[in-house]
Formats: sequence, C-alpha cells, structure tokens
Amino acid sequence: MRGSRGDFMGRGPLDLDSMEVGDERRGERGGRGGRGGGRLFGHGGLRLVLLHLIAQQPRHGYELIKAIEESVNGTYSPSAGVVYPTLTLLEEMGYLRVQQTTGDSQRKSYEITDTGREYLAENEAAVTELLARLATRRERSEDMPPQVMRALHNFKYAVHLRLGGEPLSPEQANAFAAILDAAAQQLERL
Repeated sequence: MRGSRGDFMGRGPLDLDSMEVGDERRGERGGRGGRGGGRLFGHGGLRLVLLHLIAQQPRHGYELIKAIEESVNGTYSPSAGVVYPTLTLLEEMGYLRVQQTTGDSQRKSYEITDTGREYLAENEAAVTELLARLATRRERSEDMPPQVMRALHNFKYAVHLRLGGEPLSPEQANAFAAILDAAAQQLERL
C-alpha cells in the first residue's frame, strides 16, 4: 500500500535497495502501545528462527510458515514472499542445503549445514530472545477472547483477499483506507 508520495503505510519511503531479504518493514501496532508487543522480527531475526526450526528437523517453506504461525497461536504468519527468498539467501550463505528427496515431492526441503549450526551457536542469545518473544506473543493471544480472535482472522482474510485481487483504483484505495481508519478510531474509543 503506497501513498501518493511514495510513503509506505505512512512510515516514509520504502527503500527497497537497502532492505535486506527477510527484513520486515510492516511494523505492527504493538510498537505503539498495543497488545502486539512491537515488531516480531528485527533485522536478521527471521533468518535465525528459520535456521532454528530447520536445525530441529528438515522442513520446506510451507512447513516453516505454519510452524511460526502455530508458535504464536495464529496471530502472525510470515508471507511466502519473505520466507522463500530468506531460505534462498541462507542457502547461498552456506547455512542450508536442499535435502535430497526421494519420491515425487516437488517441494524443496532444507537441512542445516555445519556452517549453519556454527552460526546458530554464535547467535544463541539472539535465538533465545526470539523464541521468548514468540512465546510471549502466544501467551498474549491465549488471553484474547475467542470472538476477537475469530474476528481478527476474518479481517486478515478479507484484507488479503481484496488486496490479492485486481489493483485498487484511487477511489477504491481511498474507500479502503477510510474503512480501516474508521475501524481503528472505533477501537481506540473502546
């Protein structure tokens, strides 16, 4: 969602050249005092979590997305557009390799290399902090009323469905933004 002056969701210009693969620039409302607790993954965090999960057992991209989503009780799901390029980067860095598979599976399953294990060991404190952050996110979500969780999932689905279709016209983009702004204002007044 770009604004008319190249703003990315009101956070200033999105500089794709300086953005690292796996660096998520979708800041979350939690960083402004909400329940989210701020950005889930900072610089390089997703890389470490993916390596950690693959060190536990070889996995393919979809399994990794689902493992992260389940670890936070469905309150966050990394996009395929972030996970798959990050896996490619980790493979190019020598931290992962594609596991040799037998059968008809078209999915790339990744396994960690010795270099990847060394990198994980060197970053053990960061991994521990990330896993604690995931656990905190999960605990907070378990306190959320089920009807709110259901509504949030419905909302996420509706947004992804609409934005995944044809591009919005300027009028539709204005209406879309107005709906989101109105909902945010109503929630803030609760």
